[in-house]
Amino acid sequence: MVILIPRAVLLFDIDGVIRDVGGSYRRAIVETVHHYSGWRPDPAVIDALKAEGCWNNDWEASLELLRRYRGTATDAAQFGDPQSGDPSTRSAGLESSARSAGTPFPARTVATPGATSPLFSPSPLPVPSPLPSLAELVEVFGGFYFGGNPDGDPSFWRGFIGSEPLLVEPSFFTELNAAGIAWGFVSGAEPPSVRYVLEQRLGLLDPPRIAMGDAPDKPDPTGFLRLAERLLAEGGGSGLGAAAPPVAYLGDTVADVLTVERARQVCPEQRFLSLAVAPPHLQGREQLEARHAYEQRLRQAGADRILPATVAVLANLEALLRQA
Repeated sequence: MVILIPRAVLLFDIDGVIRDVGGSYRRAIVETVHHYSGWRPDPAVIDALKAEGCWNNDWEASLELLRRYRGTATDAAQFGDPQSGDPSTRSAGLESSARSAGTPFPARTVATPGATSPLFSPSPLPVPSPLPSLAELVEVFGGFYFGGNPDGDPSFWRGFIGSEPLLVEPSFFTELNAAGIAWGFVSGAEPPSVRYVLEQRLGLLDPPRIAMGDAPDKPDPTGFLRLAERLLAEGGGSGLGAAAPPVAYLGDTVADVLTVERARQVCPEQRFLSLAVAPPHLQGREQLEARHAYEQRLRQAGADRILPATVAVLANLEALLRQA
């Protein structure tokens, strides 16, 4: 068999790109936060948090929403640069992104007497309870999302994962193969969830993938670069570099776009393409203004092209390849 070097490598995020997680992962964030606080964050609140570019992990995002809702001065002092990628030094800086997005936050008293949170206005509501540990939160989150043992038989799962519409069909990947495009997946979702959607629902046979735990969380580019290098090598190439085919990544968050930006810093001689699409919950006509604002944040983060839908990626990639 003759191994042909691909014309390009195309890597995909999964959540919001391959499947609609508005009623599953995002719903699990909402219900987990509600479980501990009695507050259900609006989708715009989650979008504003994700726009900071460092909350790709939904467990940490849930905990951060609880932390900010709780709003103590002690909690706020624990966080520094929101772009550092280190949970121990992240900022409670949702205030600025929320303001720019017009995000509605609930009124809430803070735990420190006489102090006020920059996010929440004082109100007569009771002081929030202490934050859960991450381990406790993960168990609650998994109960909502999987509704069963994540490592067990998916047929016994009764959680939100059962209500995830697919955004592509199996034939989509056949078209990529025919076009000479090597493809794979770089996702922060748990491995059982990734296997379920790719192998059981889409019928892909052991697809190339990076999932949670395989590499540092995005926007760290380690997993993205590792999988791109692997696909280029499997195609008979010599790896990343000036002579390699372009490597594109399609995601739906600022963290996805920043992953490509940081890959460029690591390997400046390689041509990388950052493609982005607004998540499904912003695709309706009634969400037009919110979608435009979301897409603008993706552009500001460095996206080369915004797509109307995942299925438009091949046509857009072909156009970008012709510009080389």
